[in-house]
Amino acid sequence: MFIAYDVKNGIEYAKLCVSTRDGENVNKDYTNLGRVLDKGGGIYKSRERGIFTYDLASNTYDKAPVEYVPPTAGRKELLILDFGDAFFIDRFVRAKALQPAIDAIGYGNPDTLYAMIMYYAVCSAANCHAQSWWEGSYARILYPNANLSSQRISDFLTAIGDEYSQREFFREYFKLLDRSGSGAENVLIDSTGLPNSIRFPLTAVNNHNGEISNEVRLVYVVQQKTGLPLYFRYCPGNVVDTMTLIRCLEELKAQGINVKFAILDAGYYTEDNIRDFYDNKVSFITRLKGNLTIYKDLVKEHLGSLESKENLIEYNGRYVYLKCIPMELHGHNAYAYVGLDIERKASESRKTFRSAKDRKMDTDQVFDTIAGQGVFIIVASRRIATTSLLPLYYTRQQIEQVFDIGKNYAEMLPLRVQTEETFRGHLLLTFIVTVLMKQLQDALLKTAYNPISALLNLRNQKCKVFADKIITQEAFKKANDIYKLFKIKCPTALPLKY
Repeated sequence: MFIAYDVKNGIEYAKLCVSTRDGENVNKDYTNLGRVLDKGGGIYKSRERGIFTYDLASNTYDKAPVEYVPPTAGRKELLILDFGDAFFIDRFVRAKALQPAIDAIGYGNPDTLYAMIMYYAVCSAANCHAQSWWEGSYARILYPNANLSSQRISDFLTAIGDEYSQREFFREYFKLLDRSGSGAENVLIDSTGLPNSIRFPLTAVNNHNGEISNEVRLVYVVQQKTGLPLYFRYCPGNVVDTMTLIRCLEELKAQGINVKFAILDAGYYTEDNIRDFYDNKVSFITRLKGNLTIYKDLVKEHLGSLESKENLIEYNGRYVYLKCIPMELHGHNAYAYVGLDIERKASESRKTFRSAKDRKMDTDQVFDTIAGQGVFIIVASRRIATTSLLPLYYTRQQIEQVFDIGKNYAEMLPLRVQTEETFRGHLLLTFIVTVLMKQLQDALLKTAYNPISALLNLRNQKCKVFADKIITQEAFKKANDIYKLFKIKCPTALPLKY
């Protein structure tokens, strides 16, 4: 058995030849290996296998090494590239000191890893277009060894989706977070659905707040102090939120994050979860759903005495009646905060009045309906001043903003993966980019820009590629404004890294 080579139209091809003798006759069977990419390394390319290796001694096929980059012969090199967005993201990653956590992933071709992070940040197209983006971007100069062919991206996502790689990332990432002072271990926890019609074990029918969809459930933990994503988990779409909470905290504890205080969505309230919080000495705040017996009992007992001068507080330009009631919650001391949002009650009552006639409601039914409108109850494991409760509880909006950033700026949706292994890698990439985009959005809050508009304006700045350097073109005013905001100086020329 040996490998034979042929050259056709200047391109070398290989085929595996097996000789067998039948008496005086010698029969030869050929198997095409395809185009020769690296004869010494045994790397070939065929339509059936893509890029692969073949070892003659063991007669085995395998994937090409992750550090291998296919030759670019025959492809015309662009002499003018998109510059500003890639240059900015590279400098921004350095400024936020995320490299140690990214490098800890341990992927064999770092250029591919950093190029894909940049691609998720600046481009909303499918991964099959990553190579085309790279060829026309300054990312090609920053990461010359990136391999962004569709086949290798799937391999790449599978590799970084490995559990060991993700644990190593979080081990370093936790070191970068501000964990000093009080409140460093306070978190927000919530989940979101990732609609998904791809068939793999995580896809399941979910009924969340009355909306039914095929989805995967994604749980995020956000650090309350910084508003930055802290951790993520995922589970099949038909797993209810209440079942994910304690496991999430246990995983964090196993990796050195001992949560002291958690703000939860109402969907996480169950007796078992509340007991576990007390047992683990984790303080909490959560809202009660209106269908719970405890909610109905508290409203029945305290709603009549709620509207009094001592209970009136102002929050964010609105006036709310809020009363603190010590209580026993599943055998533990707790505090219930029964509230009445005056503006919300008025709005909901007007809707009831307008529809009462069409719904054929009598006055008793109207009275009973509006009696509970605008009412809410928040329970906490420790006493909090009524003037401080709502500002604290509504920091929950930070996690909703994080989900919004992930879905709109970090390629969290739509899902374009086919297996659970590539899905895990995709989630890690979106987590990293969500961290970056959250930091970018925070810095842009008092400006006229958001992450999308900022990066689009930066992309308009081009650069010209010469034999030994690139020369940047003059930046437009908007791009200059963004550079100044982040104290980034745009160089006139930069050396090539080829």
